[in-house]
Amino acid sequence: MSRLSIITAPDSRLTIKSANVDQIDDKLRKFMTSMSDTLKFSSNGVGLAAPQVGINKRLVIINSFQDGKRGETQFFVNPKILHFSEETVISEEGCLSVPGYCAEVQRAKSIRLSYLDYDNNQQETSFTGFFSICLQHEIDHLDGILFIDHLSSTKKNIAVRKLKKLKKLSNTANII
Repeated sequence: MSRLSIITAPDSRLTIKSANVDQIDDKLRKFMTSMSDTLKFSSNGVGLAAPQVGINKRLVIINSFQDGKRGETQFFVNPKILHFSEETVISEEGCLSVPGYCAEVQRAKSIRLSYLDYDNNQQETSFTGFFSICLQHEIDHLDGILFIDHLSSTKKNIAVRKLKKLKKLSNTANII
């Protein structure tokens, strides 16, 4: 098992738009497994995008949950949202790259998604509810967008100040 370091805001690498994956090969599958291991060891993470671990490629993983237990990890390579439902939902979101901060975000209730799966098969699937929200959140990372970018400027500024303070405290703790 290989765990990767998660990049936290405010780090400019999280604002870069990711490039498409050219090829799903053994090297990429090994990286996807490392992403999955990283997500499994996170305390409350549901999804992870490659830019969050320093790789600006269009790759997202989501852990499904069944009966409150972690289920299978699903892989989405070069995901593209083809359709957003008009119906929206507001739900509380958090992020491994924005530790210690949660906020309500409005998103489409359902989406239609085109992507390559782990085995390089082209898929087109509809997702709704919590899974749809998670996918939208993670795909935002591929476009250099954090969930706090969906907030009012006041709420975003509060989040950024809190993150800078946490980073400063963390850096101070590392010196001691």
